[in-house]
Amino acid sequence: MATIKDIAKLAQVSTSTVSHVLNNTRFVSDTVKDRVLAAVKALNYAPSALARSLKTKNTRTFGMLVTTSTNPFFAEVVKGVEAHCYLNGYSLILCNTEGDAERIRFNLSTLLQKQVDGLLLMCSEAEAPAFALLSHQPNLPTVVMDWGPTDFQCDKIQDNSRQGGYLATRYLIEQGHTDIGCVSGPLDKLPSQQRLAGFIDAMTEANLPLQPQWQVSGNFECDGGAAAFDNLMQAPTLPTAMFVSNDMMAMGFIHAAYNAGVSIPAQLSVIGYDDIELARYLTPALTTIHQPKQQLGRTAVEVLLERLDNPGISKTIQLEPSLVIRNTVKSLN
Repeated sequence: MATIKDIAKLAQVSTSTVSHVLNNTRFVSDTVKDRVLAAVKALNYAPSALARSLKTKNTRTFGMLVTTSTNPFFAEVVKGVEAHCYLNGYSLILCNTEGDAERIRFNLSTLLQKQVDGLLLMCSEAEAPAFALLSHQPNLPTVVMDWGPTDFQCDKIQDNSRQGGYLATRYLIEQGHTDIGCVSGPLDKLPSQQRLAGFIDAMTEANLPLQPQWQVSGNFECDGGAAAFDNLMQAPTLPTAMFVSNDMMAMGFIHAAYNAGVSIPAQLSVIGYDDIELARYLTPALTTIHQPKQQLGRTAVEVLLERLDNPGISKTIQLEPSLVIRNTVKSLN
């Protein structure tokens, strides 16, 4: 691999002149500059990112930890993160946690050794103890995105999941439904708790009874939605509508309903949550609550960049969900 010394020798200039040309830190005549750039091209020279980081005290790299999932929600958020990193001249190192505490500790240690300029975390609260290492890094800008621990200095960007659960349930009520159930996510996760709370808020506001046999917990994956439908079918009576608290479970729920001969929405209305890209391509297309995933990724990077320039008190940013009406909810009005 070519070095600055090789460039200087070929161009017949000093190493400091090569450095000034490459970094544009001092005037160099066009003739000399052309010789240096010709030597750079001839030797296929690529600057050392490590050497540059030692000099500038930054690596222009962010690290991101995300819980591995088949849920496209995460991929859509990561897409927004990576795109905004690229626009700002940063690289992204992505690490999957698999929900494993030891793997989280290993990945965090690796990212810290690589001296990333900031961290983005999108992992479950259940794995919070694995992040103890960050308590020793108070000056490392860190943003927790939607799902994640906050027992250390960090900025947080979250979806207003309680409002989203309320919007979903309120829409079912506005369509004339009074017998409404809910498939919540894992109740050790904050978004699951909040979406369920929003469901309860809307039902209570409308003076509608909460039927325990119509409230089922799932795992935020398709198979969890299918299992939730099977559990619902054991109830003595069925609701006319279900709020399923993420789109992946809604997909599994609708698939299981189809296999059981239950027509969606003629016999049972369904509303999901997340508005993943696949939701619009289901048959029927899924009515759901939109999470601003691209905005979540973009905002997380913007907050990291701001924190690099202005270290200070951490903040919480709340992004608002919205209703997307498609074809899986029947009006009873």
